[in-house]
Amino acid sequence: MMDGETSWVSHCNDDTARHIDEFELFSELSDEGNQAASAVSLDLILPDDLLERILACLPVASIFKAGSVCKRWHELVSSRRFLWNLSQVPSQKPWYFMFMSSDEPGGYAYDPTLRKWYNVGLPCIETPNWFKASSCGLVSFMDNDSRSELYVCNPISRRSRKLAEPPGLKFSDYSALAMSTSRVSNGYQISIVKSKEVPGKIFQWDISIHLYDSETRMWATLSTEVFTGWRAGDESVICDGILYFLIYSTGGGAPENRHGLVPYDLSGRSSHALLIRNSIAVPCPLTCGRLMNLKENLVMVGGIGKQDRPDIIKGIGIWMLRGREWQEIARMPHRFFQGFGELDDVFASSGMDDVIYIQSYGSSLLLLFDMNQKQWKWSLKCPVTKRFPLQLFTGFSFEPRLEIAP
Repeated sequence: MMDGETSWVSHCNDDTARHIDEFELFSELSDEGNQAASAVSLDLILPDDLLERILACLPVASIFKAGSVCKRWHELVSSRRFLWNLSQVPSQKPWYFMFMSSDEPGGYAYDPTLRKWYNVGLPCIETPNWFKASSCGLVSFMDNDSRSELYVCNPISRRSRKLAEPPGLKFSDYSALAMSTSRVSNGYQISIVKSKEVPGKIFQWDISIHLYDSETRMWATLSTEVFTGWRAGDESVICDGILYFLIYSTGGGAPENRHGLVPYDLSGRSSHALLIRNSIAVPCPLTCGRLMNLKENLVMVGGIGKQDRPDIIKGIGIWMLRGREWQEIARMPHRFFQGFGELDDVFASSGMDDVIYIQSYGSSLLLLFDMNQKQWKWSLKCPVTKRFPLQLFTGFSFEPRLEIAP
């Protein structure tokens, strides 16, 4: 925390009550499984501290509802102690926010615990094609034009902060945004990997890494390098203090060399060797790759390309990085893969904890993979229909938390 700055907890008596009153922003679109309330009043048998601990274990949507039960419950879920209790309970399953059109930032959020969709309006973001990264209840957004507008927000409480303009090239050809938040201090780091073609130099690209620290509220440029035959893209993630970003061949190499992975130690302990020399090969010919942090492990969901036609996707796989080797976790069964399309970059994917979401750009169908049970299943159908035949869909996952603020 900086001097003069207070945490979300210190505002809770005002802000939490306001956000609970504004729960209509999260309008429910499905109500399966609701049961009649118990006839026994908990007010008569439970002290405040015990009731707070019980309410803190509820799903986020149920906490909003609990605040509307009576005056006592409203005051309990608006208290500082309740927010502290929230920080002590295990993480809830990540939600998935799905954008519905190409010109509006609004959309729907899926809660896998209650199996419901909510109509949610996001703060800060202006268009769905902004860059997104999330960690531990916070989401960062960066504009897709100048790459200079950057915000951090909590989608549940709707509190947000605009960050200072990042350094480096203002109009880079490609940018990759990543975020890491501490569960202990709630401080966060945001990294941007910028990539721009060197003027007049065929196959050469300027690559730079920039890092923002919420404690100092300052940016630092950590590395600059010229890649030959490779460029960075828009995929990056931070896992256990290591920044990983995908690189893409620009020199017409063999199909198996279309992608690579570059690690960078954000603690500053990285060697002075060139980044490209430290790159890691991908596990198979990929059409595309999606990187995510699952319990501080790097996981990649990738489209598997054909040997003779690397631009044609024949399946989707999931891998976890162990050291510098990839371990295959699962491959999508054919019955689920049908409908994802055949051409190269056809799906969005993100995940947290033990849940991976995969969504086709061409439809609102959302597929979940449980890392613990190794099970695939469709989400409850999103209550939206295409407005026009070529409408595209995309989205990102985030952890629903009330107590954390940017």
